[in-house]
Amino acid sequence: MEKRIIPDSQLVLKPDGSVYHLGLHPEQLADTVLLVGDPNRVSKISCYFDSIEHQVSNRELVTHTGYYKGMRVSALSTGMGTDNIDIVLNELDALANIDLEKRCPKETHKTLKLIRLGTSGALQGDIAVGDSVVASRYALGLDGLLHFYAGSDAYIDQQMTQAFVAHMHWSPLLPSPYVVEGSEKLLAQLSDGYYVGVTATSPGFYGPQGRVLRLPLADPEMNPKIESFQHKGLKITNFEMESSALYGLSKLLGHEALTLCVIIANRVTEQFAGDYQPYMDRLIINTLDRLVLSQDK
Repeated sequence: MEKRIIPDSQLVLKPDGSVYHLGLHPEQLADTVLLVGDPNRVSKISCYFDSIEHQVSNRELVTHTGYYKGMRVSALSTGMGTDNIDIVLNELDALANIDLEKRCPKETHKTLKLIRLGTSGALQGDIAVGDSVVASRYALGLDGLLHFYAGSDAYIDQQMTQAFVAHMHWSPLLPSPYVVEGSEKLLAQLSDGYYVGVTATSPGFYGPQGRVLRLPLADPEMNPKIESFQHKGLKITNFEMESSALYGLSKLLGHEALTLCVIIANRVTEQFAGDYQPYMDRLIINTLDRLVLSQDK
């Protein structure tokens, strides 16, 4: 079968041959990638590296690639939202699995390890602010992005999705929810000592997460209904804005993905953390060390 040549307008490259948004060449990306939202957090990860090979930035997308205790790793900022994850995931996969010169998929597939280190708001009152980390076994997408891709139904947990829709009396005016499981392998390697649950991914920070400033909510009971949802012993533990796209696209593209979030707010108790950086630093170091340990086994 003749290989599909991907047109210039679909696989967009810079004049130097790097992918359009990330500005990276394939050799500048490690197989293990730590994803963060905040561009300033990239240097907070790479400061623990023994050496840095590459530093590339374009807009809010910053990448540092280097070595930590002999393990090659990239730290990369995505910015906020599933729309940015759509860009980042497709371009990371292009770097790993597309011949950028010939503009066609490679014969051999490469699987990337993609670990998101983020901050999040808890949706259960017993999850403490600051010192708690949630490992997302599942991501619940309220954004609708995955439905734009063929084959996504195969990776959506239809039973949990339908249970959530029924529990919420979900409005047909909103994007259709979907639930996707993260990497079981990464969860086993990285989640020890953390809360494990379902992370809800929202398409916004204010109304879509039940916050009220001057605009009232279409469904004032949305958050209490989310908090009370249970499925096979799992509860929705936290809100953030990226994981559903990360999990869904990783499944479709054949990569391992997991989200780990420091809890900086609790939407039930209305607490908000002050200086949470020490907790984020601990998460960064623990994640790097656990990845090295799993690599050595």
